[in-house]
Amino acid sequence: MSPAAPFDPSVPLTPAAPASAATSLKDRIETVLAMVFGGIFIAFAVVVSTETICRKLFNFSLQGADELGGYALAVGSTIAFSLALMGRCHIRVDVFHERFSRRGQALLNWLSIASLALFGLFIVYVAFKVLADTLEYGSTAQTPWATPLIWPQTIWYVGLVTFALVASGYAIRASRLLLGGQINTLLKDFSPKSAKEELKEELDDLTQRQATTGVPS
Repeated sequence: MSPAAPFDPSVPLTPAAPASAATSLKDRIETVLAMVFGGIFIAFAVVVSTETICRKLFNFSLQGADELGGYALAVGSTIAFSLALMGRCHIRVDVFHERFSRRGQALLNWLSIASLALFGLFIVYVAFKVLADTLEYGSTAQTPWATPLIWPQTIWYVGLVTFALVASGYAIRASRLLLGGQINTLLKDFSPKSAKEELKEELDDLTQRQATTGVPS
């Protein structure tokens, strides 16, 4: 094996290939969802801290931290559905996945995302009936605040619709890849994460955090 050529600073580096429009849109959606998710729980942490301080120091309670916690968990869960799907962090039972041929694996990947999209649409349908009943009866929370449930349930429903749209978009893309015979792309984008991929993501995240904090790698 010949030795590697020394680095020449006068030779320009080859720029990385620009990200596709689909990848750029995916990254933007992930960033927005992650910021909303984080903002919800940061705000809830502030409320809990304020509630604790008021109880310990002033013997006063906001009487709503528990209620807000339930809303935060419900809305945060729906956002997490989309984030897990886009980041391929959802659980896949892949005991037999690697034992199939490449075409068999591609078919299983398409079936998994198509099933998830159908499930997301079903959840949206059922949740809409819940929302309609709440609006019809004017339901309120059984708490001191007596919050009209249509408000938090609407935000919760938006999160479910977002998940259904993301899953449906992924299912449409997987269907196009399968029908177009693009097996390699389908396997790359929709297969369960391998241990090597997870390790690489952890190392990349560690490198990024070290660069941000100025800690040498």
